[in-house]
Amino acid sequence: MRYSKALIPTLKETPAEAETISHQLLLRAGMIRKLAAGIYDYLPLAVKVLRKVEQIVREEMNRAGAQEVLLPAVQPAELWQESGRWQVYGKELLRFKDRHDRDYCMGPTHEEVITDLVRRDVQSYRQLPLNLYQIQTKFRDEIRPRFGLMRGREFIMKDSYSFDLDEAGADATYGAMYQAYKQIFQRCGLRFKVVEADSGPIGGSFSHEFMVLADTGEDVVVSCTQCDYAANLEKAETMASSADAPAETPGPLAKVHTPAVRSVPEVAAFLKVDPTRIGKTLLYETEAGLVAVLLRGDHEVNEVKLKNFLKVTQLTLALEAGVREVTRAAVGFAGPIGLPLPLYADFAVQPLMNMVVGANEDDHHWRDANPGRDFEVKAFADLREVTAADPCPRCGAALELLRGIEVGHVFKLGHKYSKALKATYLDAGGQEQYMFMGCYGIGVSRIVAAAIEQNHDADGIIFPTALAPFQVLLTPIALKDDLTRDTAWQLYEEITNAGLEVLFDDRDERPGIKFKDGDLLGIPWRVVIGPKTLKQQQVEVRGRRSKEIQLIPRAELTAYLQDRIKAEIGNS
Repeated sequence: MRYSKALIPTLKETPAEAETISHQLLLRAGMIRKLAAGIYDYLPLAVKVLRKVEQIVREEMNRAGAQEVLLPAVQPAELWQESGRWQVYGKELLRFKDRHDRDYCMGPTHEEVITDLVRRDVQSYRQLPLNLYQIQTKFRDEIRPRFGLMRGREFIMKDSYSFDLDEAGADATYGAMYQAYKQIFQRCGLRFKVVEADSGPIGGSFSHEFMVLADTGEDVVVSCTQCDYAANLEKAETMASSADAPAETPGPLAKVHTPAVRSVPEVAAFLKVDPTRIGKTLLYETEAGLVAVLLRGDHEVNEVKLKNFLKVTQLTLALEAGVREVTRAAVGFAGPIGLPLPLYADFAVQPLMNMVVGANEDDHHWRDANPGRDFEVKAFADLREVTAADPCPRCGAALELLRGIEVGHVFKLGHKYSKALKATYLDAGGQEQYMFMGCYGIGVSRIVAAAIEQNHDADGIIFPTALAPFQVLLTPIALKDDLTRDTAWQLYEEITNAGLEVLFDDRDERPGIKFKDGDLLGIPWRVVIGPKTLKQQQVEVRGRRSKEIQLIPRAELTAYLQDRIKAEIGNS
């Protein structure tokens, strides 16, 4: 590819709309352009990177025994109504009517469609197991699309669905997909961690996320420093220990005046108590009615855990009017004593004694409140977010909190969709059985953004070699010099014929501009051809990641590049 003929509209300045590093660099490198909120055009260099990701995904999925299909992006409402998700999925599901007034949606995922396909064409146990995948454009109507390809409304995804005879078969398929995913991300040249995760609206009995580690990641990864336990923040477990409780006897309950003191830090400062001795009460609205949750003052509620524990689909913090109606007090003064609601408490509250809690009265709190004596808890549960101070729930060692970007998710679905859509088969005895399902997703376009978030510097992108749009940037710096020009063209043909991907910067630009653009694009190897080095029969080779410059004999250049690139791709 000749640079002068390529559509690579680089930008010197960072567009104001770009918040994250990947969004900024994808725009500046001329790889994407915004069409509408969360919807982007992919320019030639981005397409080349996407195709490389897709190729790696296809090779590993095929190697694992999956078969590729392509399903419609537009899906009829009847299937979603049959599964029960038409009402549950929310406004993220883009719904519309056709000219015949029939309801449809743009698919954010394809569980219903693939299950419908299989139930119509698979009837016998002899046809199972089956694992089908596709790479396709999806649409999820995010309320606040942001961060470019990280959280767009339209995105490219690989989703696959397995159908097995029983749970043992499903476990084997899940394990195969788990290993295939690890191989995919290793081949992409990414540093990642596999974590336990919540299944969310997809459903299923358990799941794992594949997180690309990056300081700019929007997700928190909780990881043990000793054992292999890892989970995302939504799923990470906590434990309570009686050792956390102070050795003391219950004090007399006393109401204290706390004028305009609402938040935990304000209460702690006013009453000169540690936040760990404060109990904060939160009121939530659910489809089953209002509930109250009691946490230690220094902890934050984990709404995913709370939602799962209560087995509800709708969960929102109660509005100020609702809080006042129940507590007769303003927000910030709610407490567990005398509260006419089901009260659930986090495990960390259980060992506490002599807490400070809201008094359900404006400008007042209770001192020395104790569970069991002063108020009753309906149930204790793990309802909060993990902190770095918590021990590992598996081995008790220290935890660390890392930043990550979710790029893959595997789910064990069980019978959730096969029962809802009646996807059955006849076993060897002629009995009808439900298929046991699994679901496995990879964000293809998100991998491109995640790779940049993990691999960049002040000058631009540093693509892993396996994903780079080109492997070599050929940069002559004096095209008017006959020897330089002729050598550059000879090397371009020679390196290209050797099977390497070369971008030939044949533009009539100053060397500084060429070098800046080259660094911005993130191409792994830059070869600089100029009159001075050619007099010595050498060319200058610079690694984008290492920034090391070497002079390589012109006759050895192609072999040198082949060896280095082969080693880099082979090690990824």
